[in-house]
Amino acid sequence: MTKISGIFAASMSVLNSDLSLNIEKTIDHAEKLIDQGCHGTAIFGSTGQAQLIPVSEKIKLLNQLSKSKYKDKHLIGTGLNSLNETINFMKIAISLNLKKFLIMPPAYYNYSDVEVIEFYSRIISSVPECKIILYNFEKLCGYKFSIDCVNKLVKKFPSQIVGVKDSSYNLFDKLKLENFSIFPGSELKLLKGLQLGCSGIITATCNVTAKLSRKVYDDFLSGSKEIDDQKLCDVRKVFDKYNLISGLHTFCSEENEIFLNILPPLRLLNEMEKRDLLNNLKNLNFNPQSKKAA
Repeated sequence: MTKISGIFAASMSVLNSDLSLNIEKTIDHAEKLIDQGCHGTAIFGSTGQAQLIPVSEKIKLLNQLSKSKYKDKHLIGTGLNSLNETINFMKIAISLNLKKFLIMPPAYYNYSDVEVIEFYSRIISSVPECKIILYNFEKLCGYKFSIDCVNKLVKKFPSQIVGVKDSSYNLFDKLKLENFSIFPGSELKLLKGLQLGCSGIITATCNVTAKLSRKVYDDFLSGSKEIDDQKLCDVRKVFDKYNLISGLHTFCSEENEIFLNILPPLRLLNEMEKRDLLNNLKNLNFNPQSKKAA
């Protein structure tokens, strides 16, 4: 399998007014992000509200996603705490020839590297055809991958454990593994990561920075002068003041009201926060194509 590299958006889920998943528009949004510069997307990551969306709706989306012209460019987030539900969901995806997954360890419970290795071992024994990007985000699940744990998983499953999304930022500048994809979870780490040998990024704000992020990525690979990285980082810093899902839905709803739909307990920004967000982005002269993505 070719090493996974590039700019990946943790794609947003698009919801109807009754808060059901709008499958067609969610896929359309992801495909347009690729058209705007992303090498691919992560469907049902944390930005896609994966933990809050029913499994039945996720399965319906998989069936439609399997018909996408970009089906090979999507990572499938599982967004499930249950081991058996995760395995069953992956088996359905595999049957549709969707084989690349972004998987975070379960939330809520306390555990160590030993238990994490057992968790992934059981998944891989049941779904050996899978390719897994580990999702390292202690803030969300309570566990932070150690370098030793990743090394052990890759040694044990070199064909299945193919990368890591590092949103805790304790791995991307230290891990050194052959043919292994390392993706920091923020545009702030894109250029530094590339300089260290990382593969790109997987981030929430690529829902609106796809074109700009791709420019920084391409300029680095071509050896061109980096003139856009500072603006990219400044945009990310504006969104980092808020919950990213809240900020992105609020921002995108300025162009398309469907993004006003968000699953509780998540919320949109209040009027003061919204005004601050929009003014700060305006001051950066930031007006991305991706605002019209859905």
